Amino acid sequence: MARDIELTGLRQNNLKDVTLRLPKERLTVFTGVSGSGKSSIVFGTIAMESQRQLNETFSAFVRHRLPKHERPRAERMAGLTAAVVVDQKPVGGGARSTVGTMTEVHALLRVLFSRRGEPSAGLATAYSFNDPQGMCPGCDGLGRTVELDLDLLIDPDLSLNQGALALHPIGTAPWQIYATTGLFDPDKPLRDFTRKERELLLYGSGFKVKRGDYNNTYEGVVVRFDRLYLQRAREQVDEEARPYVRERTCATCGGARLNAAALASRIGGRNLADHCAMEVSDLIEVLGRLGDPVAEAAVESLRRIEAIGLGYLSLARETPTLSGGEAQRLKTVRNLGSSLTGMTYIFDEPSVGLHPRDVHRLGDLLVELRDKGNTVLVVEHDRDLIALADHVVDLGPGAGADGGRVVFEGTVPELTAGPTLTGRMLRRTTGLKERVREPSGRLTVAGANTHNLKDVTVHLPLGVLTAVTGVAGSGKSTLMRRELVAQHPDAILIDQSAIAASIRSTPATYLNAMDPLRRLFAQANGVSPGMFSFNSAGACPVCKGRGEIKTDLAFMDPVTRVCDACGGSRYNPEALSYTVAGRTIADVLAMTADEAARVFDLPQVARLGELGLGYLTLGQPLSTLSGGERQRLKLAHRLRERGRLYVFDEPTSGLHMADVDTLLALLDRLVDEGNTVVVVEHDLDVVKHADWVIDLGPEAGQHGGRVVFEGTPAELTEASTYTAKYLVKSLDSRRRARP
Repeated sequence: MARDIELTGLRQNNLKDVTLRLPKERLTVFTGVSGSGKSSIVFGTIAMESQRQLNETFSAFVRHRLPKHERPRAERMAGLTAAVVVDQKPVGGGARSTVGTMTEVHALLRVLFSRRGEPSAGLATAYSFNDPQGMCPGCDGLGRTVELDLDLLIDPDLSLNQGALALHPIGTAPWQIYATTGLFDPDKPLRDFTRKERELLLYGSGFKVKRGDYNNTYEGVVVRFDRLYLQRAREQVDEEARPYVRERTCATCGGARLNAAALASRIGGRNLADHCAMEVSDLIEVLGRLGDPVAEAAVESLRRIEAIGLGYLSLARETPTLSGGEAQRLKTVRNLGSSLTGMTYIFDEPSVGLHPRDVHRLGDLLVELRDKGNTVLVVEHDRDLIALADHVVDLGPGAGADGGRVVFEGTVPELTAGPTLTGRMLRRTTGLKERVREPSGRLTVAGANTHNLKDVTVHLPLGVLTAVTGVAGSGKSTLMRRELVAQHPDAILIDQSAIAASIRSTPATYLNAMDPLRRLFAQANGVSPGMFSFNSAGACPVCKGRGEIKTDLAFMDPVTRVCDACGGSRYNPEALSYTVAGRTIADVLAMTADEAARVFDLPQVARLGELGLGYLTLGQPLSTLSGGERQRLKLAHRLRERGRLYVFDEPTSGLHMADVDTLLALLDRLVDEGNTVVVVEHDLDVVKHADWVIDLGPEAGQHGGRVVFEGTPAELTEASTYTAKYLVKSLDSRRRARP
């Protein structure tokens, strides 16, 4: 059996004929600036080809129902094994998916209750909120109900002709049924309707009305709303209807999701919902006292969750509410329970969202996977995780067209001593900022009690850079993203939510730079602006503005090639016949952001250079950008206003150590222009650079939710919090590194 993964002639995305030999059953870390090609090798080539070849082993019937993967652009790939990809994508499953169901601990607890619960509700399915035998009949196992709020849907002071029905604008078909069929006086305010008229308007049904040439079945406003929005989607209300509903805890089960028989069954005085509502760390202690084999199996899984730093979660926590870092760590825990060996595990920046205290726990899990006989590939920027690598591959030297090459292969000590940018950054140590800014005032967040916050009140200094720190689960994001934004709605929140990333979305479209470009070309050539849109009149008729042709071969893998008609430019010949300053619209989209900012008046595009993204071309599909590039692109989209409060949620996610310097320069510029900047962060370089620090803790979950420190970074070094401990450790390493 081959002992290495052999890759020859990799040309996926920006890779430039890369050849690599990766050792199996070792921990290999891929480093390099954001956009250097790390993800193109690990995810776009190794993971893609492994999954593609694995799918080929199934029957045609099964393959037709599996995701289709194209063969990556490479000359030769050998020694691949089955790959498990642990990425940062949100965990699906909707409202019925919880930490308990995702990790399968809930299934073990159902078996435990079916055997030991008193009185017994029956088999394990009788304890499942996703099974009719166990779910609450009042909420179908969701724990909450959604009801129409009539005060939001209708305005009793207005008439039908004045727009009294918020969901049915004047002129729409539903409005016509109520206002033009003779059932009601359309000019009478709803407040003046008789009781009979109000009942008919809201709850009437079961008869026909004539609307012009059409006969329609009449439905009252509430009846129609319930049929279209509430009955069809119990788990998720349609976005159109969401403003008119209120969500309440189910009155039947009290939010426990289960029916009366399941809730009556208890072990040690607690029912299944009580167990699932406990934090993992506390549940381990409760189950450990039972001395039951099923409980011991559950405890084993729970200890893995605790070991990864997620002991503050409860099994009842819905998975869509997890952060990207939390979701990725839970996926890791799930794979640790597998007895498979000889696999390839691929991780995408698993340190995201982790306090320095918890990074070593993650490292222990990665090493455990390797020691089981697996190959572990990690894309990472964190110094401590890089230090664990058996083998390092550094990509660069730059990003985009300036990257795509292997600039180093070898051990961590060799990388640290080498000349690459990553090596230089690993050698570098930073100290505290010499002078901190003086605040121009204070902004108060008072009485914060959401989630685990315990009546927290903080005074944010204005006109400075504030870092909000603390271990994962201590309440940082809740305090800043929920409470601060709720109490001060003018704040501009820039979080980690995904941006649209289709083949048709580009930096130019995302930053709204295409409109001025189209107008410029239209005015210069006397034609319609639509001529310069690859989604409209200017689109290539063959590829429909995609720039490529994708051929679906049914049971075989799809094949994508550059469109022969437009050469990948996306535009038709007429659109390409018009120029400005000697350039076609396709030429402009092929320019980098830095080049375009020098030639055209595009302030939005100029911001990309400030964020270290000046190498991106205006027409590059967002689907080809790395996570770090997308994060900074979102920053460029929002950084437009002055004299505002900006709240950033872990903006260093996906950033190389050198890119963090660029980010800090941007934050400084924002503050110096009169803004207040608050950053929720774990990166110690950001903490050192801040003017003020708010540290939450002391632990996570119910043991957190308090402010344990407020002051300057220098004052933090004298405190006793976890953040202070690791900050001092970082500064000590800097002092030791001095000659």
